[in-house]
Amino acid sequence: MLRHVAFLVAPPIGRWLLAVGLLLGLSMAQSNLELARQAVQDWQAGQYQVDPSQALGKPTEEAIRLLEQSLAFPPAPRELSVNLDEPLEEPIPGGSIVKFPATVAGRGGEVRVTIREGVVTRIGFAPEGGLLPGWLKSPVAWALFVALSLGWLVALRGHSALARWWAEGWALVRQYRGLYLGTNIGLYGLFALGGLVAYTNPQMVRLMQELVGGALEQIGLGSALAGGVLGLAIVIFYWNFTNGLLLTTAVPGLFLGIPALLFNALRYFVLGFALSPVALPTVNYLLHLPTIVVELQAYILVTFGGLVLMLKTLRGEGYRAGLRALGLTVYLGAFFLLLGAWYEAFSILVLMRP
Repeated sequence: MLRHVAFLVAPPIGRWLLAVGLLLGLSMAQSNLELARQAVQDWQAGQYQVDPSQALGKPTEEAIRLLEQSLAFPPAPRELSVNLDEPLEEPIPGGSIVKFPATVAGRGGEVRVTIREGVVTRIGFAPEGGLLPGWLKSPVAWALFVALSLGWLVALRGHSALARWWAEGWALVRQYRGLYLGTNIGLYGLFALGGLVAYTNPQMVRLMQELVGGALEQIGLGSALAGGVLGLAIVIFYWNFTNGLLLTTAVPGLFLGIPALLFNALRYFVLGFALSPVALPTVNYLLHLPTIVVELQAYILVTFGGLVLMLKTLRGEGYRAGLRALGLTVYLGAFFLLLGAWYEAFSILVLMRP
């Protein structure tokens, strides 16, 4: 009998609890939205803005706090127009991001407000698509990227031009093995040195990671996460190949290799500092380590190619012969970036998923 009574009473109680839960959730959502709206208005009025020069002469902890705030709340762009009536809230670990449609000088995008534990921790404008071309998100581009990946692997097992260039590239590495080994030791060594130096100031490492995270968001890598492993892999490969391998390594390498070596020496030290395990969970660092080794090897190969260009030119073999050597290392480096992009996308979306 009591069980029958309980059965009759339970549903109304359950519905009442469900209604209360929904009301509380709605209240919290409304609270975040109102907080975000007010924060955007205050941000546009300059109330969050901090001049980084204020950090000069301050104690280390205060200086880092000021720099962190200047990175988290960059000045609102001129000609920014924000639609505060159409917010979109997305949950993230430890908080949420509220997005408002916005335009800057006619270019679409969104203002993103990060809220953690009821506190606004970051505001910024993200242009639509970031710095990436729109065609990267098309099904045609995805299909071509898969075909490139599989076709390249198959071609290396045959007698195609791709296989011949592969063999010729590694023959070049063997011919200049001392230079190749020295380039590896020097650049990987600078990366390791940056990681060790980071232990002297973990707060500065976190500041550097904030800077890197903001830059990646502006590029548009954050929005690529929604494309799954394939969508993220093609974006990673495109950015690393065009900006990392070509523009900042191969092009400087054309000037007899030294500019590429100097630029990558600085880059590897800074990356080692920013990616130091001192500020990363150990498991995530170990899972990301293969990405680091493989992708950095791509830039090492092209840096090596620039130095071979210098040697061939100075030894009288001619600039054209050196240019071919550089081209072969770009080819090898591109393959390493392809492998690295697939693994990095998989590790971020699958292996490191909370």
